[in-house]
Amino acid sequence: MRKNISSGYASEDEYGYSRAVRVGNHVFVSGTTARGADLDAGVFEQAEAALNIIKSALIEAGASMSDVVRTVTYVTDMENEPGVAKAHSNAFGHIGPASTIVEVQKLSPKQALVEIQVDAVISEF
Repeated sequence: MRKNISSGYASEDEYGYSRAVRVGNHVFVSGTTARGADLDAGVFEQAEAALNIIKSALIEAGASMSDVVRTVTYVTDMENEPGVAKAHSNAFGHIGPASTIVEVQKLSPKQALVEIQVDAVISEF
């Protein structure tokens, strides 16, 4: 059974995607950036804002941050990695998911400094 999760962000309809998709006990959360005024903040704050959106999507899917098994993080400048690492560690340090960070030239929206996607497996215990 498939459940699509929307966060109400306009680009979801424009682009034709879901914030997250749950299939069975797997949840796949799309790449997520900060929004609105949070895009005017520094990279740490942007990462925290993105992680809060991810957390909300996971909860709606019946999962939690502790179910996350993999993260992929995109940054526009690897010099920003320490701020992103701090936000990531705050969210996942005790969980220890598999993780990748990649530098990219640009993100959407253009003010975004970091984008994070996650995969989760809901524990059956």
